[in-house]
Amino acid sequence: MTTSRTVRHALALVLGLAGITALTVAQAQTVYRIVGPDGKVTFSDRAPEKAAPGERSSAVSVPGGGSNNSALPFELRQVTQRFPVTLYAGAQCAPCDSARSMLVTRGIPFTERTVASNEDLDALKKLSGGTNLPFGTIGGQQLVGYSETEWAQYLDAAGYPKQSQLPRNYQRSAATPLVAVKAAQPTEAPASKPEARRRVAPAAAPSGPTPSNPAGIKF
Repeated sequence: MTTSRTVRHALALVLGLAGITALTVAQAQTVYRIVGPDGKVTFSDRAPEKAAPGERSSAVSVPGGGSNNSALPFELRQVTQRFPVTLYAGAQCAPCDSARSMLVTRGIPFTERTVASNEDLDALKKLSGGTNLPFGTIGGQQLVGYSETEWAQYLDAAGYPKQSQLPRNYQRSAATPLVAVKAAQPTEAPASKPEARRRVAPAAAPSGPTPSNPAGIKF
């Protein structure tokens, strides 16, 4: 019993310190996608100070918390704002399914980001230091892999209820890719072809008398 209390107290201290900068951490979880002049794609957690000629960059934000937070009970909304939960998961990943099921069953508002493409993996590596899934964050606390006991301890320490308090009309936002997929730019309409030159109709044979046809006979 004493050991369990000590663990919970230690977790509370860790999450408490993380909660002081929870919003800052959530904002810091922004990955910048940089495309060099040669087409090579790199990721950085710092915005490029000055773009090189031909270089393009775009920010990939990693928001925390679930949707419809304004409709949550007051205490749950407060916890969600202090310690937003984000799950990073992949397809055909049994541990990812277990982590998601645990969060849904317990009624934890959370954001899910999918990791499927190479760009997603590169962005995940910037955030977590590796590519292991599932990866989760509770405020500033990172959880690599899934252990129900570990995840439950951190959720308890953060102050999340053990049983769901979500309203019946609560709808969790759909999972979105870690790196947003940009819509293809519409191609420019091909330039209209110059109008074909009109064919000049042959001149009509002159009528009436001519030197070669003095009588003006029509054939």
